[in-house]
Amino acid sequence: PMPLLRRGVARSVSRAARQGRTHKSQLHTASSAEVAWVYSREYAVLDGWDSGHRFAMEKYPRLFDRLVQRGVLSPSEVCEPADPAGNEWLHRAHSAEYVAGYCDGTLAPNAMRRIGLPWSPAMVRAVRLEVAGTLLAARLALSTGIACNLGGGTHHAQRAAGSGFNPFNDLAVASLALLAEGAARRVLVVDLDVHQGDGTAAILSEEPRAATFSMHAARAFPVRKQRSTVDVGLPNGTGDEEYLRLLREHLPPLLDEHRPDLVLYDAGVDCHGADAVRTFCRGHLSLTAAGLRKRDFFVMDECLSRGVPVATVIGGGYSTDMDELASRHAIHAEVAAALANCS
Repeated sequence: PMPLLRRGVARSVSRAARQGRTHKSQLHTASSAEVAWVYSREYAVLDGWDSGHRFAMEKYPRLFDRLVQRGVLSPSEVCEPADPAGNEWLHRAHSAEYVAGYCDGTLAPNAMRRIGLPWSPAMVRAVRLEVAGTLLAARLALSTGIACNLGGGTHHAQRAAGSGFNPFNDLAVASLALLAEGAARRVLVVDLDVHQGDGTAAILSEEPRAATFSMHAARAFPVRKQRSTVDVGLPNGTGDEEYLRLLREHLPPLLDEHRPDLVLYDAGVDCHGADAVRTFCRGHLSLTAAGLRKRDFFVMDECLSRGVPVATVIGGGYSTDMDELASRHAIHAEVAAALANCS
């Protein structure tokens, strides 16, 4: 079994967050950062899972196993969230009525269909653990400089409704929890999934200490977009060169203007040109694996060069080839490890 804490870091970060102490005395750069890894085997609900379901549930263990096999991380280094996210966290981003309805399985059938995942107690535990994993990664990043939750990125969930395989919004919950605790004074969510982070934008829209950046396919789900702090809607088929040019144009000014204490980075890989999202979604992009690697390096390096810690989540990816999908999701973790190891 994986340890709940790695060298006591999670305990000390959690305690510091509750007491309002932050990383302010620490400037994290690529040469000083370490990577904290967060994962639970319970993220994946595989018993009875329909192999034909559009959501690639098997990608979680495949990603973890690939990173271990390639020596990117060791199981002994991994922090596992001790408990699923409690109501005191979930209620920061979601209505109490919605949380109760989803957790006890009493949501209206159309509300469950909008979420798109089969309901079960195991699924409830899994999605709450993912939220806890993202919050743990955010706290760890404040201490180590980089933390990667090998799950998460559930950016479609709204305050009183789930959507797009996302019952709860881990990015919004983590942002609001850290702000409420005083662990961070300002947070920026950088969302580079092919879909707009609509739920995150909506939930955080009235929180001036949180900013949201979403660069996505303009025609992709959802049809009705929300207003992020900065939105960059891209035409179908946008490739590496134009994508990276626009990212370089729009992200650094927001980092400098908002001056976050922490960046939560959704490194979704459904913007890859071969992702299966193009078979069921009107909007799609055409990044290559090399483009994803340059994207992830740019985001993390821009943050670390400013002394801003980064917590990552894996976001979307829908390839039916699990090995290929795991290799794409692994890119951001490989980049994080490389940045931490550089001197």
